[in-house]
Amino acid sequence: MFLLRHGESYFNLHYSATRVDPGIEDPELTQRGLEQAQAAAARLAGVRLTRMIISPYTRALQTAQPILQAHRLRVDIMHEVRERTAFVCDVGSHPDLLAEKFPQHDFRHLPPNWWHDRRETTEETVARANAFRARMAARDDDATTVLVSHWGFILALTGVSAGNGEILEYDPKTPAPEQISWHH
Repeated sequence: MFLLRHGESYFNLHYSATRVDPGIEDPELTQRGLEQAQAAAARLAGVRLTRMIISPYTRALQTAQPILQAHRLRVDIMHEVRERTAFVCDVGSHPDLLAEKFPQHDFRHLPPNWWHDRRETTEETVARANAFRARMAARDDDATTVLVSHWGFILALTGVSAGNGEILEYDPKTPAPEQISWHH
């Protein structure tokens, strides 16, 4: 399958420069992030895709848009593939607000507060990644699925620290990483 880390968000922009949480809830993509999303869509243009799984954060939903303009895909919005809750940016938006901003997607299955309500432990994030790995390994469409997710979740899944807009090819039948470095 393909794992795509969302494009640069306003959180990423400010945090990268200062290493201080700027306090932005559910940030949008910067212009650079929108360009990274377009570039990811261009890289996937010739790839056979049938399904997209998207985290419900605004930055992931925005990153998915150019790909969905190029491919007709089944879309699953899954809060299980959200970011590891560690900063203010990891506070999400209520499903009703997401439905207003992204009317093409169905958010009715999400709980009102689908994000973690406190700092998520390493073990909790790894458990979510392991459950997702098992779920995808049991499917027969993993090779034609693209996941739009986040640094912490992709790291827990693969052991790889993906950059904004980076696409990784991933086989969910591979074992979990033995070690994960949570330093960014």
